[in-house]
Amino acid sequence: MAAATTPRDSVRAAAEGARTAIGGSFAAISAWERGLGRLRVLVNVGDLAPGEREFPEDESYPVNDFPEIAEFLHERWAGGGEPNAWVETAEGPGRELSGGRGAYCHQRVAALRRRGRGCCVVAPIVLHGRAWGELYVARSVGVPVFGRADADFATVIAAVIAAGIAQTERLEEARRLAFTDPLTGLANRRAVDTRLDEAVERHRADGVVVSLVVCDLNGLKRVNDSLGHAVGDRLLERFGSVLSICGAILPGALAARLGGDEFCLLAVGPPADEVVRVAGELCRRAAELELGEGVACGVASTGDPIGPVRSARRLFRLADAAQYRAKAALAVKPVVAGREGPDDPVVTLVDSPPDRTDAPRERRRFRGRGS
Repeated sequence: MAAATTPRDSVRAAAEGARTAIGGSFAAISAWERGLGRLRVLVNVGDLAPGEREFPEDESYPVNDFPEIAEFLHERWAGGGEPNAWVETAEGPGRELSGGRGAYCHQRVAALRRRGRGCCVVAPIVLHGRAWGELYVARSVGVPVFGRADADFATVIAAVIAAGIAQTERLEEARRLAFTDPLTGLANRRAVDTRLDEAVERHRADGVVVSLVVCDLNGLKRVNDSLGHAVGDRLLERFGSVLSICGAILPGALAARLGGDEFCLLAVGPPADEVVRVAGELCRRAAELELGEGVACGVASTGDPIGPVRSARRLFRLADAAQYRAKAALAVKPVVAGREGPDDPVVTLVDSPPDRTDAPRERRRFRGRGS
């Protein structure tokens, strides 16, 4: 679990490790969704029965259907330690259940029979003193059934999995904070750096269309100076919501705040015309905000005649230069790089020698291997 790079990989590693350690043919890990009153299966590993998937999208079970787990799921565990695992067999209540539990679950026994499994051991996963979910490990028919020692071992493994889940959650929170703007909840510049580099590599390899909309929110300084920074923060939050709503029109688009009053949308795949249309909608909605003075938008897309784009830095410079042009002209619509013919002023400006005094001032540094 420690070596996994995503929560999905982590829970899969936990299930596979538990299956191997206990000697099962199949294992699953489920999480309790308290608000919905159900156990949702996160992962299945090993010998899957017909209809089972490794990462199911909608496999879940009402907790009330399983009386043997309802008692610890609905209440905070107060047993002074971890709750014990127990064993179910396809033969039903005639077999002794391990772990000291006497409840009999028709649903679980029926599931064993239906899927050709002879027995299972179920271990509650307890995190931060509360029931988080369960570990389920099964054996095929004809294999010796689990015993009390197996149930005790499963209890220990469930505790180890709980520790791994807690560590994964901490790492995920750290990643989220590292790539999120704390004020607006949008992605931050670091997230854009990473995603834009990956997008440009895809463009170079497969020709996928990559588009960048760079926005400068007008009037923020006036709001801060006259009404205070708390009001200015509300303006930033409201524009962030508008940007997020418009970005949702483009499948998979990344809405981000670069810093201060600067924002962007990164779209990978949609045609350039669709991105320009969304940028126009963004300008219209920003102009309707109660505070502020609209937004200046610049667009650069590999779907337009902007020359070869070999780096994230070049695409950003083109979008940034288009945004400068929109701001200087007090444009109410986006300025789009490459759409004014062979001598497009945005492309010409970016392609000018570095010592030109009219070259756009580079305010942000994006990673890339040259322009």
